[in-house]
Amino acid sequence: MDEVTFSPPLYKQRHQFIKDLVWEHKPKKVADLGCADCSLLWKLKFFRCIELLVGLDIDANVMQEKMYRLSPLPGDYVQPRERPLKVALYQGSVTEKDPCMLGFDLVTCIEIIEHLEETQVATFTDVVFGYMSPAMVVISTPNAEFNPLLPGLTGFRHKDHKFEWTKAQFQKWALDAAYQHGYTVKFSGVGVGPPGTEEKGFCTQIGLFTKKVLNTDDRQISDKKQLGHLYKPVFEVSYPSLQDMKYLRHAVILEVTNISDNIKRSLMNSCYKKKKNSCDSVHISCLETGSQTSDAILEPYISDRVLYIPLARLLTFPKLHRLCDNIDKLKEVLADRAVLSKDGSCLIVVIEIDEDWDCYTLDE
Repeated sequence: MDEVTFSPPLYKQRHQFIKDLVWEHKPKKVADLGCADCSLLWKLKFFRCIELLVGLDIDANVMQEKMYRLSPLPGDYVQPRERPLKVALYQGSVTEKDPCMLGFDLVTCIEIIEHLEETQVATFTDVVFGYMSPAMVVISTPNAEFNPLLPGLTGFRHKDHKFEWTKAQFQKWALDAAYQHGYTVKFSGVGVGPPGTEEKGFCTQIGLFTKKVLNTDDRQISDKKQLGHLYKPVFEVSYPSLQDMKYLRHAVILEVTNISDNIKRSLMNSCYKKKKNSCDSVHISCLETGSQTSDAILEPYISDRVLYIPLARLLTFPKLHRLCDNIDKLKEVLADRAVLSKDGSCLIVVIEIDEDWDCYTLDE
């Protein structure tokens, strides 16, 4: 029989399973129980759908070793997220109830249940499925039937494991937990053995639990929140996001500056091609007719060596429109940061050009 090897490594396959799930379901609030060195949390922080990312572990020292990786990078300030992101770490046990774990879309328990005493499994089940009651739960655990395929292994896979379940044992527990707490469960796994060992199953067996009916009973949720906080905060950070006016204003000003600079650059290039002998104001869409069409109203124009760019025209640029979807919001963001026309409809940009040219128009 061929020696068992996994490529990519088994832990990366488990993480990829979670990443694929997040990509498919777009959860906003995700918690990783037994997060250890925060490696899964670090991978999940790059998903823009997630707004709250929480890790829990019994060992604060293990979390603290690499928790700095969860902090924002310089690029996060240059290009803030559209949605907010808060990352928090807590020290505590998965057998204890704490209100900070309520209201999650996804809770992951990767290779943690086997570290509990068997007498604690029932409490763990009640805490995760009964108290936390998230929309989805992922439980992964070693498959004991696969162990004989692992070279040199005697006993359990880790010295801290209290038990390792066969496929039948895991599925019985999972089906009982799902039935008791109103979930459905699908079984999967990662880590495929050599050809001819298919009956052993996956090296890591996984249960994906989905809540049948989400809990919307405000009174019940309120009662759960009455419990005191048992978890100890270890780390917390909020990422810059466009929901914060400070970062939104910075992003909008930067984009407006880029747009106006491009328009001005086009104008200056056209200055070498076009020269009008006598006009106080020329609209780029009305050079021949002298009248403004409905499309012309959106176009930049020059008057007294000042470039006027209608705000409505600015909003036709996709990136800026994603930042500000209406003129009123754009005006609010630009307040005190840009010069607008008296009626507030245009951005004003002063054009410094040679005295010989009185007015110019952009090339179509």
